[in-house]
Amino acid sequence: MTRSLRRGFLVSLLATATLDARLPATLMPAGLAGARQSAGAATRRLTTIDSVRQFSGFYHLQNVLLRGAFDTEGTRTTLRADEHELRVILDEGVSAPEGTVDARGLVIDVGRLEPGDPRVGSFAEGREADKWPRPGEEMLLRVSAVSEAPPISPMSVRSIAIEPWKYSGQMVTVVGNFRGRNLFGDLPGAPGKSRYDYVLRGTEGAVWITDLRPRGRDFDLDVNRRVDSDQWLEVTGTVVNEKGLVSLKATRVALAKAPQRTDTVEEIAPPPIPRLPVEVVFNSPTDRETDVSPSAPIRIQFSRGLNEASLAGRIRLSYLGRTPEPGEPGMQFKTSYDAASRAIQITTTQPLEPYRTVRVELLEGITGFDGTPVTPWTLTFSVGG
Repeated sequence: MTRSLRRGFLVSLLATATLDARLPATLMPAGLAGARQSAGAATRRLTTIDSVRQFSGFYHLQNVLLRGAFDTEGTRTTLRADEHELRVILDEGVSAPEGTVDARGLVIDVGRLEPGDPRVGSFAEGREADKWPRPGEEMLLRVSAVSEAPPISPMSVRSIAIEPWKYSGQMVTVVGNFRGRNLFGDLPGAPGKSRYDYVLRGTEGAVWITDLRPRGRDFDLDVNRRVDSDQWLEVTGTVVNEKGLVSLKATRVALAKAPQRTDTVEEIAPPPIPRLPVEVVFNSPTDRETDVSPSAPIRIQFSRGLNEASLAGRIRLSYLGRTPEPGEPGMQFKTSYDAASRAIQITTTQPLEPYRTVRVELLEGITGFDGTPVTPWTLTFSVGG
């Protein structure tokens, strides 16, 4: 993916909760108001165990709906589906029946909590602080409700999103609400197939649409414009399930009518938990690393995607022990952002001075795509000869 395409994706991937709150439903087109009500009513995220594991930072402390089968060995219970498993903790009064079920609960990335946090239940018992897992290493699902999964689900965005392994490689046709290039943060990542990839959301769940621009007779939708999200589309394509993301490799797209509203009462879900700040989960060089190549790029990966526009002017490189003269330009560098891996790469325009110690600073003001702040962060390393 080129830098310009990555920039276009991130500009479009801004958080929507605050902006949506300023648009009363009475001022929205009927389709958009319906889509917003549908999304707001279902405060949980419908997804898969594979996606939860691939995007642990995105799902941490999120209410989700997962389909799978319970497996209990001794005191350990897991939820399994499509050769993936997730350890579960059953809330009081919740049982683990046999067969395929829909499990509702709270995703917990243990490594993002403090050692001994009571939300992880018995997992914390007997564990020493220095043996606490790192972010992404140990995932839990606190199950609050379980229901029997329907034996046969009608073809829809929902059925593909919750059991993509059943449809992988098949040609399907579904109807959903056009959500642009993930303008509403429905999904945790992007397939990065083309500049016209976009999200299609059903009554629950969402999938990516790739390989076909969202235009046709009497319509031409812009993947970067929220105003186009009042449209509903019928898409035909092949189901692709890889790296925790579900997509349709589209061959046909047409306008469709929004589904009729029903009087079905949505279950009451717990209020959403405030999102934690975005954190650095990987960096190269590592902190205090020595003998780093003078021409080596600096790579920093984050727990969630970033708002690329917020990076401008908020990354600083300097040599320790030297104060620039007045008017002297600081260290010159270029920054690129890869939305698919949630990582930035910093490349200096001149090789680093040998045997110097470099400090990299992420300053306050950088934000994630959902508007949450990035925790200020510092890295130091020493350059080799």
